[in-house]
Amino acid sequence: MDFATFLIQCLNALQYGLLLFLVASGLTLIFGIMGVINLAHGSFYMIGAYMAYALAPLVASSFGGAFFSTLVVGLVLSVILGYVLEWAFFSFLYTREHLQQVLMTYGLILVFEELRSMLVGDDVHGVSVPPLLDGTFPLNDVMTYPVYRLFISGVCLLLAIGMWFVFTRTRLGMMIRAGTANREMVQSLGVDITLLYRIVFAMGVALAALAGMIAAPISSVYPGMGNMVLIICFVVVVIGGIGSVKGALVAALLIGWVDTFGKVLLPQAAGVLVYVLMALILLWRPHGLFKD
Repeated sequence: MDFATFLIQCLNALQYGLLLFLVASGLTLIFGIMGVINLAHGSFYMIGAYMAYALAPLVASSFGGAFFSTLVVGLVLSVILGYVLEWAFFSFLYTREHLQQVLMTYGLILVFEELRSMLVGDDVHGVSVPPLLDGTFPLNDVMTYPVYRLFISGVCLLLAIGMWFVFTRTRLGMMIRAGTANREMVQSLGVDITLLYRIVFAMGVALAALAGMIAAPISSVYPGMGNMVLIICFVVVVIGGIGSVKGALVAALLIGWVDTFGKVLLPQAAGVLVYVLMALILLWRPHGLFKD
């Protein structure tokens, strides 16, 4: 493997890991902070991808600049969706047993899949890369790298920095961390924990939907795509440590490297390498790499 090929694989691993973090960070917020095992989280990723496909023609005719306008409109809609879902459905799951949470959120997956089939059908769709980012970046005289993949990495990295700032440097982050440690104490101090949980849930849904929207141009938009993402997201949460956003970032980057280089160096075993990594880490640290 020459240096240019190695660099391409490194960039691919970084892009995949950061995109995976964007989805998994929403799951670790909901799972770690609110205590809800949300099997429907992958569906939010799927909804984001389908919004990128379905909203683009409508947004283009109204605002122009289809892709970036679609991101803004889709992000607003996903926040509203998350807020409404928490109010109408998830707020009733906090005191339920984990088995009930699993069954009820699995039922939500079936509802989302049926709605998706009714609204857009069961075909596989593609989303065009925006013309502004439809180019390549030269690595040497022969090899280039897609600008759009660099854009994905940049967006995910900026969001990761933004999340770190919110959770460590703002009053909202302080309240979220306190609510994780002791919900009753936070309520006794006058914090509206119900509103706080709705904000957290809306953030989690928005992160997953945004990941689906920006991933749509480099992957097909197809039925059931959220289920594949859900499995690997739970692996990220388990490896990183339940409730740890920092752990989710480290775990996602590790998985990105193992998966990308595994497909290049050990293609026959690539499908199990991530789970071998999870097993080894859990043998070393049963609670994950970080435990908030």
